[in-house]
Amino acid sequence: MNEALPDVPEVRVVGLPQLTSGFDLVERLDLPMHLKVHGPLEPLGGEALAKLSENINLKGRGGAGFPFHKKLRSVAEAAIKRGVRPVVVVNGSEDEPACRKDTVLINRAPHLILDGALLVAEALGARTLVVGVTRESTQRSMEAALAERGLSNGRRSALKAFVQRNPIRMVTGAAASLIRSIDGGPPIPPGRKVSASQNGVGGAPTLLSNAETFAQLAIAARIGPERYGNTGLYDEPGTVMLTVSGAVARPMVIEVPTGVPLRYVLQLAGAPPVPQGVLTGGYHGKWIDAATVNEAIVSRNSLDAVGGALGAGAILPISQETCPLGESLRVAQWLADESAGQCGPCYLGLPAAARGMEDIINGGGPAALEALKQVAKNVKRRGACSHPDGSAMFLESTIKAFTDDLAAHVLGNGCGRPVEGVLPLFEAGMAPAAITSGIAPEDSGSSRQKIFVDWTLCRGHGLCADILPEVFQLGADGFPTVAQAKVPQNAEAKALRAVRRCPALALRVEEDTRPQAPARNLPVLSQGRGRRALGR
Repeated sequence: MNEALPDVPEVRVVGLPQLTSGFDLVERLDLPMHLKVHGPLEPLGGEALAKLSENINLKGRGGAGFPFHKKLRSVAEAAIKRGVRPVVVVNGSEDEPACRKDTVLINRAPHLILDGALLVAEALGARTLVVGVTRESTQRSMEAALAERGLSNGRRSALKAFVQRNPIRMVTGAAASLIRSIDGGPPIPPGRKVSASQNGVGGAPTLLSNAETFAQLAIAARIGPERYGNTGLYDEPGTVMLTVSGAVARPMVIEVPTGVPLRYVLQLAGAPPVPQGVLTGGYHGKWIDAATVNEAIVSRNSLDAVGGALGAGAILPISQETCPLGESLRVAQWLADESAGQCGPCYLGLPAAARGMEDIINGGGPAALEALKQVAKNVKRRGACSHPDGSAMFLESTIKAFTDDLAAHVLGNGCGRPVEGVLPLFEAGMAPAAITSGIAPEDSGSSRQKIFVDWTLCRGHGLCADILPEVFQLGADGFPTVAQAKVPQNAEAKALRAVRRCPALALRVEEDTRPQAPARNLPVLSQGRGRRALGR
């Protein structure tokens, strides 16, 4: 079973280190040690910095992979046109449970990130630099790094620099969420899509990019595009930071040159020799099967070509001994819980998709499979941010990658394998946790309250689904699709509001006093096999 990922797991490197230079000397490179390891850095003009980024084909390392030089030029043009100072934002939020590469860089090499950010700020003439984080460790490290450089948010500072810390939530890492929080709003997407390059922090053009992206820029600015291009592939030069977890003996963050075979990376982490599948790109990513793993190399283009995704650099294999649909269900349920609750495709569609996956596992047959496909299709390209799209892509990839297991659940009695909880998750938005072999622990996100529908009174007004979408969905006939359900802990107040406002007085909330039973939404095992699984 996979253990929780610490903020700073083991760090390895293949070939010569670039971003991880000096990690073998100290735990954290303070400013003097940073300068000893990397040397000084001369400023570059805006166009020179854009050409450097273009020559090394630098793309954002946060998942979207947008060309950095285009973003840089767009911000510069918008700032000149409007006659305002732009803002530079480093996104070090890293809110996926399976991602730690940015957290490692901020904790161990914060000045390399600041080098790149300050290069950009100088080139653009920016007077504000913000670093977005979500963890206490990254906040401490980055605030210490700013202090070591004499940077602050004081009135007389030529460059105002500060750390913006937000809660650990999947949606807080979105660019729009981070910008909104910097402006004093809640750290969730604003409900409308805006271009940070045109209208970002305080309405000013804002260059926002991932922490690793700025660190890569700092390396390239020191060694030049030719030396930078000597590492890795011709069309994707340099190194990549990966977080490898899941069914591995040693979860780690690893710096590798592009072009390294993916199977070699998995071997270093102690993955199964023939994994059942590998989730690439994190929980907004895609699965690839064991045969495809042997074809893939570490690069954005290669993983795209084989049906995977580099994304935020998370690589998660699972073994042949676990149920892939059960593992994916845990992730789907977590993704649904991470909704900002602002748009229907997200706060209604993602829970419906998770229930669809659960129905398949529980033998819902072909109808359940078709329902899941329809829900995933309806969610895409309709949300206020990218969370619904990424979640739908994960679900569709699961269906496509594990056809044999899908058939066993849809057409038979299931695959008969346990769910080991090898894919790390956050519980209640705070700490990673895992489910043991096929038996779920008590749900820390659920209260002891249950809400009931009295069908003799219900008239299908549908108000319950508007007030409490976490629990109620309306069927094709306009009535709730459940008669009773547990109330999530964070929705207790809304449940009481739904009871009070129901026009037909058809709802009631009761305390659930029964002892907690093992969850039955995962593959059912024979008793003998279950005992062996628990005893491992």
